[in-house]
Amino acid sequence: MTARTTGATLGQQTVGAFLDDLAARVPAPGGGATAALHAAQAAALLSMVARYTTGKKYAAAADVVKNVLRASEAERAIAMRLAADDVAAFTAVTDAYGLPRDTHEDKERRTAAIAAALAQAASPPAGVIRLATSLMSLAEELLPVANPNVITDVAAAGEAARAAATTARLNVEINLGGIRDEPVRQALLDTLAQVDDLTVRAAAVERSVREALR
Repeated sequence: MTARTTGATLGQQTVGAFLDDLAARVPAPGGGATAALHAAQAAALLSMVARYTTGKKYAAAADVVKNVLRASEAERAIAMRLAADDVAAFTAVTDAYGLPRDTHEDKERRTAAIAAALAQAASPPAGVIRLATSLMSLAEELLPVANPNVITDVAAAGEAARAAATTARLNVEINLGGIRDEPVRQALLDTLAQVDDLTVRAAAVERSVREALR
């Protein structure tokens, strides 16, 4: 059996080791970390396309490509951090549920700890949604100038960003019921509202790429 994924080890794991942890009967990693890794893959794909869109042939788009590459590299690092944060946050939720509830005071402390942990657990997937929205914008910016030999990877990046957002949405929604802080709830709902538009944009990028292939 592999060592369990933690915030400190996630970035150093092999893909196989991460999948072993994902498949195991343990609370984390789960869907939240998976959503963040979808975003990381979207960012990596955009970086790859940008690196193939260089040289004299693409000189007119050099500034766009440079900006996309810089942003996608930074956002890949953010996605990996969010994956690790999700593992840590979900572990805190399970710890809160394990607190004693023998007395009235114990129960009150446990309830408050659970509510705080759920709010914290919703933060990484909400961050993934915002990140996926930014990555979708990068895909839209890169597509018109991208090397045609790798334009399908722009669509793949868009699909990975869509998967990141829709998966993260589920992980926010499951925590909403236990969050008592109304401003926090409203901020999360505002973030969730971005997802439907993102899925439409991802479909438009895919459609544009498939039309170009024809």
